[in-house]
Amino acid sequence: MATIQPDVTTQTLELPDVDLVHDVRGPLPTADGRPPLLMIGQPMCADGFEALAAEFKDRTVVTYDPRGLGRSTSRRDGRTDQNPTDQAADLHALVQHLDAGPVDVFASSGGAVTALTWAATHPEDLVTVVAHEPPSMWALPDAEAAARASDEVASAYAERGFGAGMAAFIRMSSWQGEYSDEYFAQPPADPAQFGLPTEDDGSRDDPLLSDRADEVTSSRPDLEALRSGSPRIVLAVGEETGDAITARTTRGVAEALGLPVTVFPSHHGGFASAEGPWPGKSVEFGARLAEVLATP
Repeated sequence: MATIQPDVTTQTLELPDVDLVHDVRGPLPTADGRPPLLMIGQPMCADGFEALAAEFKDRTVVTYDPRGLGRSTSRRDGRTDQNPTDQAADLHALVQHLDAGPVDVFASSGGAVTALTWAATHPEDLVTVVAHEPPSMWALPDAEAAARASDEVASAYAERGFGAGMAAFIRMSSWQGEYSDEYFAQPPADPAQFGLPTEDDGSRDDPLLSDRADEVTSSRPDLEALRSGSPRIVLAVGEETGDAITARTTRGVAEALGLPVTVFPSHHGGFASAEGPWPGKSVEFGARLAEVLATP
């Protein structure tokens, strides 16, 4: 008999300096006693996890929009930056609000950076954290060169707008291996080559390309706290990511924690739908995630 996808309930948690919009799929408390499964990203919001959440019809799944992003733009702290420490505190408050802890977490990209910070600061909230390709540039052997490459992305965006910035970001994020003289000798990335706009619309507030996310890539969690054994940490990398920066950062974080790297299907956004703009393998990814979460 087919399993029915749970209804989605959208709620808002009003904190002193931000209103956090979040979605709950399934009952709380959970029907079977298993922890709820939170899915978090950065700068991606809740809608990026729709395909993956659909693979967990038998579990209560919670997604949210991080402060300042998506539907959580009611921010009262006077800031525009994305800080993993603040976001970890937000998630701690969210779990308390839902009376749902401890929880399992699947965290992607910048969300994985936040999840590691959360695990170090509020371990009692969490059972298992699957940190998928955190862009933790501090963990790279070529961290200085990676910072230079990142600065070039920010400069392209600041000087020529979204298309130029995103083209530079695509080149940086897809480069295989360390950032060498060969990488820096390339001419500026052409946005038209990637189907991106060549005109500058004048905006400079993109959460990925602006300096608002600098603390995401530079944030180093308390490694000793993470090594304590509670909660369980899984460092995950896509089998198609190869030797691109987020695969290398994942391996660096795993090495710093003395942990193995767990391979998942597809690429950095491999949990997305196969029919989406950046096709992933959400079915296979979901099966792998369920397997990892079920492993002691």
